[in-house]
Amino acid sequence: MLTFILNDLLIETNHPSGGTVLDFIRYHKRMTGTKIGCREGDCGACTLLVGDFENDELVYRSMTSCLMPLGNAEGKHIVSIEGINMDQLSPVQQCMVDSNGTQCGFCTPGFIMSLTGFVMKPNSGTCKEAIASIDGNICRCTGYKSIEKATYNIVEAISAKPAVNGINWLVEHRFIPEYFLNIEKRLLGLRKKTTPQKKARTYNMVVGGGTDLLVQKPQLIKQATIRHLFDDSLLLKIYLKNGNCYVGASVSVTSFAESGIIQSLFSDLPRIIKLVSSTPIRNMATLAGNLVNASPIGDMTVFFLALNADIVLNLKGKRRNIKLKDFYLGYKLMDKAS
Repeated sequence: MLTFILNDLLIETNHPSGGTVLDFIRYHKRMTGTKIGCREGDCGACTLLVGDFENDELVYRSMTSCLMPLGNAEGKHIVSIEGINMDQLSPVQQCMVDSNGTQCGFCTPGFIMSLTGFVMKPNSGTCKEAIASIDGNICRCTGYKSIEKATYNIVEAISAKPAVNGINWLVEHRFIPEYFLNIEKRLLGLRKKTTPQKKARTYNMVVGGGTDLLVQKPQLIKQATIRHLFDDSLLLKIYLKNGNCYVGASVSVTSFAESGIIQSLFSDLPRIIKLVSSTPIRNMATLAGNLVNASPIGDMTVFFLALNADIVLNLKGKRRNIKLKDFYLGYKLMDKAS
């Protein structure tokens, strides 16, 4: 059974863990504010916020629900557009209205969720960071200038937000509903009761972020018995040892770029990484998933090939080290079994 919090609701479900969060909230919970667009993580119409603990701190990140396996919601706080609605518009929503930032409105929920995620960051942020937060959202009506104006007004609206107790300030100023004040405590309680899906003993598929597989093989994943690796603590570590840097397979592109260790080695990486996909996808996509995609245009594959990196393969307890350049045998062909 999967257990997580959807907006203010405790969810306990036996739905397939390989189904998408988008389909679950729309078709099973009838929360239709989150829109279906491209189903490939490109348009941002299905963007929601995912709250989870990072270094014992509750952090919210934007993710595209069309590519998020339901199993990856385990133990987290999933926030759809319905989850931030109150009796009056939030300042983020009001700024969008006042700036004429919406026309047909289909993309608007996604923009609102991305910008709400921006205001929930620990620091207040700059106009440049606000614009970057919506790099995964597409609008075909406005021409973006009105949306840009809205983001500038949002930055001004949060200029007084303190660096600590930011959630309290956001609730007090009606950026988010009051129930957010209890989410951290509820998630901590949830962690004590749940058994992560990654510990499943029998499975026929391994899934990390799902951003590639759910584009190529959505039905296959939905029907599979999955071992989810996205939250496997053993695969989320980045550390230095004997002059080498070790990076866990489930580390997301965002976590990789934000790592102090990685930044000490590659100081310009945070700037360069913004050329890789969009913020919501970087928040979901794992490094190992990018490597085993075995595509010549894989964003992080090129990075690690340039470093002449080694990878460690673990097949049923048998570990094998191999150079990444030797791992690839051809287009979509890998030396996984030898």
